[in-house]
Amino acid sequence: MQLRRTTTLALLGCVTVAASVLAASAPASAHGSWPPVKPGTPAVIAGGLSSPLSLAVDEKGNSYLSQNFAGLVSKVSKNGKVTTLASAPGLETSAVSYRNGTVYYSQLAFDHSSAVLMALPKGGTPKQIGDIQAYEAKANPDGKTTYGFTDLPQACLDQIPADALAPGKYTGIVDTHPYASLAVRSGVYIADAGANAILKVGYNGKVTTTAVLPPAAPVTVTADLAGQAGFPSCVVGYKYRFESVPTDVELGPDGYLYVTSLPGGPEDPSLGARGVVYRVSPWSGRSKVVATGFVGTTGLAVSPKGTIYVAELFGGGGSGQVSVVKHGVAKKFLTLAGPAAIEISGKKLYVTTGAAAEEPTASLTVVPLKSRWHH
Repeated sequence: MQLRRTTTLALLGCVTVAASVLAASAPASAHGSWPPVKPGTPAVIAGGLSSPLSLAVDEKGNSYLSQNFAGLVSKVSKNGKVTTLASAPGLETSAVSYRNGTVYYSQLAFDHSSAVLMALPKGGTPKQIGDIQAYEAKANPDGKTTYGFTDLPQACLDQIPADALAPGKYTGIVDTHPYASLAVRSGVYIADAGANAILKVGYNGKVTTTAVLPPAAPVTVTADLAGQAGFPSCVVGYKYRFESVPTDVELGPDGYLYVTSLPGGPEDPSLGARGVVYRVSPWSGRSKVVATGFVGTTGLAVSPKGTIYVAELFGGGGSGQVSVVKHGVAKKFLTLAGPAAIEISGKKLYVTTGAAAEEPTASLTVVPLKSRWHH
């Protein structure tokens, strides 16, 4: 188990999860029930997908998704027809978004030695508009952020072997893994799970850093965790900060960005349900925790009224669930098997499900949103 950083590349290799996600009671609304919508019956509109880890939906209800490890970008029509829009043999595709007829996506090498943002206009051919890996190599946005032990005596740090799974104390390394994107008028935001940052690619190709996520909340190292990591016994009882790994970025009605983050290290609840939703200022880059207590936070959707739906790949005791957040409180919304990417369009949630399967058996599922009351 990799303890320094794990993304869904590693999550897809996991087979069991042992505990339940936090499911706090939500505050009552003025109508006596919250949220004001409830899920209808989920319906699968397309199957046979391979690792669909990012998703976008246009104004007509057509969906665009990455089949990451197959190197494909696909369109799913409202009636479920699947069409290949772009293919990148030998590469991973990811970070799909849509704006004004153009599909944006990333293609990257599996060893992260290259990563670029592509634009595919309707009826056109893919074109590179930004080199994300080159920017990471030059800027390394989290290069000044310190992870690892916060208070470990130097004498103990010196005992940590070079081949330990996690370093004792380190700053952000040069790494990039564009995971999700959001196309807006001024450019395309990228949730980069390797850089631990939200980047922005202008339509002129210029890449900048919008925000660097703070280190994850520290955990106390147990004897079991120390053994897994190859640490000496002197680390037991000390605090360790893993990396915050952004997996999705969406725009809220308040103009702020909302970001899901996986905790570096074990993604199962063995160290607690540590997934986080952040609210990030696109102007200052400052971030604030909106809600915590998720397992496998791989995507989110924000409604026009600010309700946040979170896909938890390993939530609900390991089978997967979608949670809903309002006023900093999270509760289970519905159970779905292995949800990864999630979007909201009109009165429907679009969710890729079964995404943890190694075979091409994942699906695109649509969930109607029904009002709890009638006016």
